[in-house]
Amino acid sequence: MTPTISRLALAALALSASILSAEPALAAVACGSGNFDAWLADFKTDAAAKGISQQAIAAGLAGVTLDQSVLNRDRSQKVFTQTFEEFSGRMVPPRMTRGSNMMKQYGSVLSRIEQTYGVPGEVLVAIWGLETDFGVNTGKFATIRSLATLAYDCRRAEQFRGELLDALRIVQRGDLAPADMKGAWAGELGQTQFMPSSWMKYAVDFDGNGKRDLLHNAPDVLASTANYLAGYGWQRGKDWQPGSPNFAVLQQWNKSEVYSKTVAYFATQLARAP
Repeated sequence: MTPTISRLALAALALSASILSAEPALAAVACGSGNFDAWLADFKTDAAAKGISQQAIAAGLAGVTLDQSVLNRDRSQKVFTQTFEEFSGRMVPPRMTRGSNMMKQYGSVLSRIEQTYGVPGEVLVAIWGLETDFGVNTGKFATIRSLATLAYDCRRAEQFRGELLDALRIVQRGDLAPADMKGAWAGELGQTQFMPSSWMKYAVDFDGNGKRDLLHNAPDVLASTANYLAGYGWQRGKDWQPGSPNFAVLQQWNKSEVYSKTVAYFATQLARAP
């Protein structure tokens, strides 16, 4: 959880009391202060202090403004209430044929990915289909603007401040240009919807073209998703049904049991498909 303002204030008081002879530090512009531009200027200074290049900061944050539509979506999220039968029945049948075709089209890539990370292609294709219809619907929100908006808002400020820093690191590393960084309203990017922190930790350049591209490059998308699951303890050659250790890994991908069960069900259907 993010620290409350009262905890931050107490920490500041304790620091000033213990170092009376020191010059007082300039206070950071608080989240939700009513001045987004001042907050953004302060964030740029902090990003530079954390080792992000001025070029990446300028490219990523030039002209960024608050997006009220993102705040509206964040504050109006509904509790997921569909049953497994309802959700899987709506999501899986329309995607079975395309999923089977993707298994064939990327068969050799999926085989190499399984050899490398231990995650079967059926699981990766199921996630791919459920997240973005196999890359068709990746989202149209400007990622950096969304993350800056959520970092400025006080509800989850520290979480999204970290994600915004990692989005700039993606730019600095050369994986994506800021203009290409479009995704879901809460900052998820790519064909399997990675947050920037997961991109930095798990994205791989599987086809060896020098970039980790989870927006346009299917081998990178699938291998990075496998690397994520492997990073959370996927057990090679083991089942993925509810109750198994690998199902617990799927719940690290999405903590909704209904969603995880739907991934497992879809993957099993793909494994049985001709």
